[in-house]
Amino acid sequence: MRLACRLSLLALVGVALTGATACNRSGAVATREDKTSGEKPRKAMSVRPFARLFVQDLDTCSLRWADLKVSEKDEFTLGELAAVEGLKKLNPAKQKLVQMADSGGLVCVGVRDDEDGKAESGWVLVRSGVGYIDHGDHGHWTFKKKPEVIDSRLDKSQGNPAHLYRYDGRFFLANDKLNGYTRIDPKEYEDGSKGKPRFLVGGGNHITLAVVDDKVGYSAWIDGGGPNKGRVDVTPVTTSEKSEPKYSFNLPTGSIHGAIANSGRVFFAPSDGICYVEVDTALRLKADDVKVNYISLGKDGEKARRTGAFVNHSHHVLFVTGKEATSALVLLDAKKAEPKPISLALGVKKGTRAVTPRVAVTSEGKAYAFIFHDHAKGVDVEDALEIIALDPNCDGDCSDAKVVKTLKVGKSAVEGHFGHHDMAFDAERQFGIFTNPGDGTISVLSLKTLEVVTTFNVGGTPAALVALGGAETND
Repeated sequence: MRLACRLSLLALVGVALTGATACNRSGAVATREDKTSGEKPRKAMSVRPFARLFVQDLDTCSLRWADLKVSEKDEFTLGELAAVEGLKKLNPAKQKLVQMADSGGLVCVGVRDDEDGKAESGWVLVRSGVGYIDHGDHGHWTFKKKPEVIDSRLDKSQGNPAHLYRYDGRFFLANDKLNGYTRIDPKEYEDGSKGKPRFLVGGGNHITLAVVDDKVGYSAWIDGGGPNKGRVDVTPVTTSEKSEPKYSFNLPTGSIHGAIANSGRVFFAPSDGICYVEVDTALRLKADDVKVNYISLGKDGEKARRTGAFVNHSHHVLFVTGKEATSALVLLDAKKAEPKPISLALGVKKGTRAVTPRVAVTSEGKAYAFIFHDHAKGVDVEDALEIIALDPNCDGDCSDAKVVKTLKVGKSAVEGHFGHHDMAFDAERQFGIFTNPGDGTISVLSLKTLEVVTTFNVGGTPAALVALGGAETND
């Protein structure tokens, strides 16, 4: 019987766990034999892997992994987090792990240093050890192999990356100080082959990027003034060793920090509102032919509203904007002739800030956005997770989006761009797994009940994470 058939029975209460201790339905800790009671040990329950987690620790600048498992009685356990084989030790005083993503059974993570890339920066590619056996009408996840590093570039010439993207199954790492980005294709690493990462010229200083159909890249410059203010480079993604921009254009305002493609358009996040252009995959246009469309987000006092990052849900582009009481989730229908902002007020308390949504369509077909309310280190206020039903009537139109629940969660540990909560999902979208950096814990959230079912104490400062795989079965 598939695990999904049993998960409707879950009604677990979140408790703190250590190592591989389990939580049962009543919320009590299911311990090993009580040595003082004289009772005989109970027969060990069969447990199977449910997902493999890769977790960044902010304090130690390390990447660790563990398998989240589930028993026959629907009790979760988490093994002790272990080091990834072949990953060199990094210097937490000078280096930080940045964004991370998975594709094709591989995990890619960026590495940044505090010396503008002159110490040691770059990227690491890990084979997760998670496999999928496709049987046509169903498939099986396997977790037999341990993770290992299969490729990396860590040196003084990688341009100090900050952003990592996944488009059409490929990784694109922004090499900020090199004014370009690296394309890494997981398919090139199949069957033990050695991939051939390629550098593409485009964008500058602190690059945000959108790549469409693996044909054309739109890479932005962060400059708020000067000749590169509002600049976007349009570069062909070819099989040549190096690819130069075909042309460039400028948005009305600069400080671009966000780009995404949806429904034949590319959206950007400059210092004022949102801008978008039609995609030019054939690269037939010239700079003067590009029509830049502008969407106002209003103002907070005298300052124009903006955002800093996007996420897609079907043909909608999602982002947050505003501060504290004026915070809102905004949705743009990218398919419409003239996209108009659909704004939903968020319950962000003083001292906290809404971060970029995480979006999932559950195994039951319900679409949710999960928005953490984090706070700066030293601010004494509770963190929260606000959950939004994106399409309650399931008609494909998100104009009826509404907040359905707000949960208290563990602490963040925000310093600059680091120390935020992060969230990932199992392959079947039955559970969300999220980190609580300030508490040293990882929580599991049921996507059916929208309640935390268990929390594991892993120590350290767990921040970014990815989850691979779904329930392992033998049928």
